[in-house]
This record gives sequence, structure tokens and C-alpha cells, in this order.
Amino acid sequence: MDRTAYSLVATDLDGTLLRGDDTVSDRSLAALARVAGAGARHLVVTGRPAPRVRPLLDRLGRTGLAVCGQGAQVYDAGAHRMLWSVTLDRELAETALGKIEAEVGQVHAAVDQDGVDGLTLIEPGYLMPHPTLPAVRVERREQLWSTPISKVLLRHPELTDDELATTARAVVGSLATVTMSGPGTVELQPCGITKATGLALAAEHLGLDRRRTIAFGDMPNDIPMFHWAAHGVAMAGAHPELKAVADEVTTTNEDDGVAVVLERIFGTS
Repeated sequence: MDRTAYSLVATDLDGTLLRGDDTVSDRSLAALARVAGAGARHLVVTGRPAPRVRPLLDRLGRTGLAVCGQGAQVYDAGAHRMLWSVTLDRELAETALGKIEAEVGQVHAAVDQDGVDGLTLIEPGYLMPHPTLPAVRVERREQLWSTPISKVLLRHPELTDDELATTARAVVGSLATVTMSGPGTVELQPCGITKATGLALAAEHLGLDRRRTIAFGDMPNDIPMFHWAAHGVAMAGAHPELKAVADEVTTTNEDDGVAVVLERIFGTS
């Protein structure tokens, strides 16, 4: 595969570029350095909100753009500002949540607040899928809606993520977009917003072409990004829905699956 075929490398974080301990391997860092050396750009495209991505961008030495919040945020790390962001209407979110609970019983919810310094708020009963990520527990659900939010995160005490996501999509309709981005992570985000939305905006800002973009991911929330990019690479442990639309499958995130493909394209030295 010709290294000049791609000018943009888009990578999800959790389950893709990151290992289970939230680190990026030396091998992956070296592969990303070769991407930069070839004149291509690397963009993080993640469900994590900008404040939860910033420390990782610092570790990666990234001072440019990152697509965060499932595509609802395009964050400029160097300037520490949002280049673009869209919020989820809180009344619509509350209505959508009520419709879901009418079907499946009580769910536990959390929200990511909007902005470069927004907090993650969690109501009683909600367990963070990533214990290393900071969150603030509130006493009552109505406190979740105190400030503008970018998304709602849902967990059910009994249903699987697939079951919860399927039911949520059936009842929410146009109130919000339902995504599943990882174990224990079903989310409501602004209607029509996906990772592809934010990636397209970031690419346009950088003057980069979707026809020269390769994307890496592991969950159904990466499907729109795969459809947008010229080539989609699913991790070995990816959700079956993503594998079904991927152009190829690499090894797991623990086995440097992103680096394996980038080495093939951009070389190893």
C-alpha cells in the first residue's frame, strides 16, 4: 500500500489506540511519528469529551485539533478552545430518557457538560465504565441538567449494551442520536451528530480529503467514521457491527493493531 495514499489518519482512543491501562505503546508512538514524518496528519476521534482528552493529547505531544464528544466537539488543543461544538438540548434529553425508562425501567445516567472545562456528572447508581476518568457525583437527576451538556451516558442494571441501545433507538426517534461506544457506554447525543460530523469539519479546516483518510475503531459509534473515510480498519476485538462494514481487521489494541497497519503503509524506519 502506497504511503502517499493517505494524508489523514483518524484513530479512536478506547479499545483502539489506547491499551487497557489508558497508555499508548512505544510501538504505536513510533508508528504515529512515521505518519507525521511522511507529511500526513493524525487526528484523535473519540467519544471522550475534550476535558478528558486533553491530558492524553499532552502525552502524545498533540497541539492541533481533536474530534471529541462523539463528533460534537472539534477541540483546538494548542489554543485550548473549541473550534466548533454543539450541545444536546436538555429538555429533549430529559424527554428521551423518560421514553427509554418507560420501556425498560430505571436506567442510571450521567452527562458530559459542554465546554473545555466541562465536568462529567453522574447520578446515584451510575458506575463509570472507565474508573480512571474523573467524575462528580450528584444527589438527584435534575442536577444533571444544571448547565449545557454535550451528551447523556446510560447504563441499565440488567440489559446488555446492545439491548439497551436497540430499545433506545426505537423509542427516542429524532430527539437524539443513540450510540454505543464501549462496554457499559450507551449514549444520547445531539440528533444527527456522529464522529463523521466532527471528522469532516476538522478535515475541512485542515484542508484534508476524505478520499485520503484511513480510520481505526472498535465500536458501532465508529461506523459513520468508516463510511466517511476511504478505508476503515477494525480492531480484532471490535463489535461485530463495525467489523461488518470494515475494509480490514487488524490485531487487538493490546497487540498494537493500529501500529501494525501504519507500519505496513508508512514503513518501519
